[in-house]
Amino acid sequence: MVNYTCQRFLRTLRSTCAPFTAIVGFSCLLTFIFILYQPSPGPGLIQQLGWQSWDTVGPPGGTTGSSTANHTDTTTGTGQGSDIPEGVDWWTSSTSDNDKIDFASLPLDKWAPLMPHDTGLSEIAVTHCLFNPARVPEDICGPPTSKEQDAINGKWVRVERNLNFETGYLSGYLSIYYRRTRRQDVKLITNITILPENTEPWPVEGWQKASTSLRTGWRAPPLFLWYHATKSAAEMTPEERDSMVTEIDILFGDDTPWYGFEKLDPPTLAGEPGKWESTRISIRRGVKIPPRAPPLHFSREGKFKILQVADLHYSVSVGECRDVRFSPCSASDNLTSSLLSRILDVERPDLVVFTGDQLNGQDTSWDPKSVLAKFAKSVTDRKIPWAAVFGNHDAENGATREDQMKLMQGLPYSLVESGPKDVHGVGNYVLKVRSADPKDAEINIFEWEWLRSKTHILTLYFLDSGAYSKGVFDWFGFFRGTEYDWIRQVSSLIHKRNAIPQEQIDWFLQESSKIDPIERPFHPDGATDLGNVWRRQEQITPQTRRLAKPNALMFFHIPLPEAYDPADRDPRTNWPLDVGLKESEAHGNAKGNDGFFEKGLLKAMESDHVSSSSLEVKAIANGHCHITENCRRVKGIWMCFGGGGSYSGYGKVGFDRRFRIYDISDYGETITTYKRTEADAVINELVLAGQGAPPL
Repeated sequence: MVNYTCQRFLRTLRSTCAPFTAIVGFSCLLTFIFILYQPSPGPGLIQQLGWQSWDTVGPPGGTTGSSTANHTDTTTGTGQGSDIPEGVDWWTSSTSDNDKIDFASLPLDKWAPLMPHDTGLSEIAVTHCLFNPARVPEDICGPPTSKEQDAINGKWVRVERNLNFETGYLSGYLSIYYRRTRRQDVKLITNITILPENTEPWPVEGWQKASTSLRTGWRAPPLFLWYHATKSAAEMTPEERDSMVTEIDILFGDDTPWYGFEKLDPPTLAGEPGKWESTRISIRRGVKIPPRAPPLHFSREGKFKILQVADLHYSVSVGECRDVRFSPCSASDNLTSSLLSRILDVERPDLVVFTGDQLNGQDTSWDPKSVLAKFAKSVTDRKIPWAAVFGNHDAENGATREDQMKLMQGLPYSLVESGPKDVHGVGNYVLKVRSADPKDAEINIFEWEWLRSKTHILTLYFLDSGAYSKGVFDWFGFFRGTEYDWIRQVSSLIHKRNAIPQEQIDWFLQESSKIDPIERPFHPDGATDLGNVWRRQEQITPQTRRLAKPNALMFFHIPLPEAYDPADRDPRTNWPLDVGLKESEAHGNAKGNDGFFEKGLLKAMESDHVSSSSLEVKAIANGHCHITENCRRVKGIWMCFGGGGSYSGYGKVGFDRRFRIYDISDYGETITTYKRTEADAVINELVLAGQGAPPL
């Protein structure tokens, strides 16, 4: 019976195994063919004649010319003491950034308007598509092409900006495409113009027309783009190469275009107040590399001045005036820029710090690039170095903090840094201000003196205080913007398990610990500095000289809760150390708090190896609260508000717009602050540290 059962089981298994195996095998074959198998042309086919994005090809028997133009833009670099001519300041030594750029390495098939291309454009097209070109294959919305055309003229590159953005999605996507090539035998574009229908450039020779109207998709008189191409790169003079078109961009609004670009008239979409902003095409000619900021340094008299600009609240539009006592008031962004320009001319700061809410947010700064193109122009026009931190409104719409950081780094004289990627937030960084002495350190064996060289004598900390905290309901979009964020501290255990960004508090303490002590007070004419011997000498003359970190200032947007704590009292008068207008609006700090004041600021001391009660950070500069502009000392640290300086941000009728200044003297030892108002009044001058400051 057992044998019969076994035989029956084996026959059943044999009868079902073959079809089952066939089905499984056939399924695996189909899976491999249609899912797993991905045919590849292989490296051999890729290397065949096709898209020549990396080659420079010239005409037979002709000269190919240089791969880079004869550029003249120069920027200031740090230089080296041994390479600087006698009598020339080390921070003004000029070097050319063009010598450091490998122009041949820049990709030609990607739209990246911040890249300093010296390669010309060969052809331009305008297309209209009902679908988003970024989400469909290129052959659906892009201009027609072939491998031969790509090889000669370059691949089509789409300007990733929709000319019909302001007219709505029903108008479709209107895009500009161009070809870029390094070939020396292809005619390149030297000029672009925009003309109505039935109008041609004069003389028409060399001009070509993009066949699609720049107003396709909505009811308006047609407008066409014409481009002029008559010479190849090999035939151009250096001056002609410097003026050829190297990039195309789109500008929203009627303000200034991005650095190095020029606006074309007329606008493809004329702005109508209350409906939409203007849309314009802008072009760049030649190479326009943003000049770098020179290294931050004190004057030879030991002075350094910082101007704080708080809460500009700029929009894509020219802005709307808020809470002003004069009329009429229009184009508030431009009016604020004019006021800032006047303050800059009077104060002549060495550094400008924007302390957040450069963008208005609230659906008015939907194209951050157009806003960032203008927010710092008053500063960059005067060649003043500047830094910035983010506020709670900056990244509300249009672009992330990371994207905006890249844009700000592409502006002239910018010192902004994104900071470590593993630290919470974007824009946590440190800037150091050095002495003016240009000499290299060398020892005089007869006098035992060190000749100082660019000594670090002031520290500037910048932190991202965030925007809005995320509660249970915030993740689903409820109650957005009701709770402000704060400077973060995350549990080390949670950090390791969940890969949450590193604590900002620990990052600050680490950066503070890296700063080397210096002899204080600093003397640039060769004061004695015997290294470890100072540990013994400090005990002998602690009041006259000591080894300690330089004084530090800190900048972030949203204030700490301690900014509203009871103020310290001046031991000389018993008066509270609180100067300026305060608490005229609701407290602007976040309800959440990870203890940055106690765990970070009060732990960072001037000196770690001698008995000292002096804190490294002497003052914190905040924005956020436009009509709170006092300075209050709490447990030895001054917390100062910038006060609203913009007509585009909320204010109070009768409250003059104002800007705070930090005037540092005595080679970093003395820190004084005051405010300058729109009425040109200097108010609330106060010594925060150094001689004349209230004692601890």
